Amino acid sequence: MLTIRLFRIGRKNQPAFKIVVIDKRRSSTRGRFVEEVGVYNPLNKQRNLKGDRIKYWISQGAQPSPTVHNMLVTDKVIEGKKIAKHKLVPAKPVEQPAKAPASEAVPAPATPENEPAQTPAEEPKPAEEAAKQP
Repeated sequence: MLTIRLFRIGRKNQPAFKIVVIDKRRSSTRGRFVEEVGVYNPLNKQRNLKGDRIKYWISQGAQPSPTVHNMLVTDKVIEGKKIAKHKLVPAKPVEQPAKAPASEAVPAPATPENEPAQTPAEEPKPAEEAAKQP
């Protein structure tokens, strides 16, 4: 399968790219490509694209890389929407410690000044318990 992608040329810290048609399985660092269809210089943002040759190779089944596709859409060589080049990883939700419901909340230790008045709980009378049992 053929692809249209960038082929880096230029010296260190002075990048320039050829836009080439190449077999997808081949390395992008070797000079064995099918055809050169454009040039891109990112330092001064110059692009020189051969629109008719790019359309020909796309009609033959060549797929442009996401970066090249976005260049072609910007220069109106092809129509379509731009492709998001980077896949955004959704942010992981921060897990909050589970809060205990208000009914099960553990009260703070009582201090002598803030000690609430405690009322004794009513205990069922033995006679009522006997009456409930058959």
